[in-house]
Amino acid sequence: MKIHIRNPRSIDPASGLDAARDLFLAAGRVVGIGTAPDGFHANRSIDATGLVACPGLVDLSARLREPGFEYRATLASEMHAAVAGGVTSLSCPPDTDPPLDEPGLVEMLKYRARSLGLAKLYPVGALTMRLAGERLTEMAELTDSGCVAFTQVHDPIIDTQVLLRALQYAATFGYTVWLQPQDPYLARGGVAHEGEVSARLGLEGIPTCAETIRLAQLLQLARQTGVRLHLARLSSADGLEMVRQARADGLAVSCDIGIHHLHLCETDIGYFNPHCHLLPPLRARSDRDALRRGLAEGSIQALCSDHTPVDDDGKQLPFAESEAGASGLEMLLPLTLKWAMDDNVPLSCALARITCDAARILGVAAGRIEEGGAADLCLFDPEARVRISRESLHSQGKNSPFLGHELPGQVRYTLVDGHVVFEAARPHA
Repeated sequence: MKIHIRNPRSIDPASGLDAARDLFLAAGRVVGIGTAPDGFHANRSIDATGLVACPGLVDLSARLREPGFEYRATLASEMHAAVAGGVTSLSCPPDTDPPLDEPGLVEMLKYRARSLGLAKLYPVGALTMRLAGERLTEMAELTDSGCVAFTQVHDPIIDTQVLLRALQYAATFGYTVWLQPQDPYLARGGVAHEGEVSARLGLEGIPTCAETIRLAQLLQLARQTGVRLHLARLSSADGLEMVRQARADGLAVSCDIGIHHLHLCETDIGYFNPHCHLLPPLRARSDRDALRRGLAEGSIQALCSDHTPVDDDGKQLPFAESEAGASGLEMLLPLTLKWAMDDNVPLSCALARITCDAARILGVAAGRIEEGGAADLCLFDPEARVRISRESLHSQGKNSPFLGHELPGQVRYTLVDGHVVFEAARPHA
């Protein structure tokens, strides 16, 4: 299939391209930017007048709920949600049932994802067997089966000697470890940021020091072992300052934040809105504002959806009893655009955090528009407004704090390896 994308505003943050350039695709690759190669004859022409063509989005954390939690979502439903949101590459955490701690499970998941022919899947493997924090997984075998990194998700390794050995092993073989900085004892029983709002609502709080104390430990171990450490889902200004200092000291440390923490804070809980029950919790307005600044300046390297589909039975409960998490795959682009508009962040800079910068953390060849590179593209209308509703979401999880909100940006086409896998409008000849 040869495709000619006509008249888009082509933006490739990795190369600095931001101009009106036609794109020419063939055999799953970008074969021309601005000028068609000799002898190119398109099978299909897409009129992208008024649209932005950018690299397909790269999402660092999307729970697909398989295996084990199919009543919340399925691989098929969430992969369709991904391409509807312009996401062409995504990683899934290993907190499935059973966890992704054996090569056979990873291979099965990747095979099923490939058979769908939608987004590209890059699993993150379990750092310890069954995420129990006791016995290391066979990281080499998991890497061979397709894992790009290793994590404990929300199940920290309590035994610091086991954690040290895990980081030493990963450092020896060049594996990246993703860890979420939250002390399990300080966070125990907590459901909201410890502050005025949680006190007024009578909710058990999680203090900021739950993040910073664990962060200090992880950074010291990273300094000791030399491991490539990625800190997932930072939530506080104090935590960000610690990471900023660690990077200035030369540590191989990166970090990301979830899309909801870029826009929401503790006051958005309102009158116990369970859609705002997230982990880590929504923190103070000053924390949110610091995260926005950190993302704009590059102290935070990536933005992710932290997509966590939850069934209605898990959300339609009193706040403290509800399950934490929110759907985000289809809001990743609109909420990124909203942040860029609100804070006057250049569009190319904003898109970098969900394309090339995220791909760099994953360590995969994605998030770029370059001749000879994979034709993974997102074409969106930056001027369109989309109202988020249960009906508009392709994800099986309808749990979002943004239900009823109108957000900027509508994905019109998503292409993976030069094939149109999502189309919101009738094709133009």
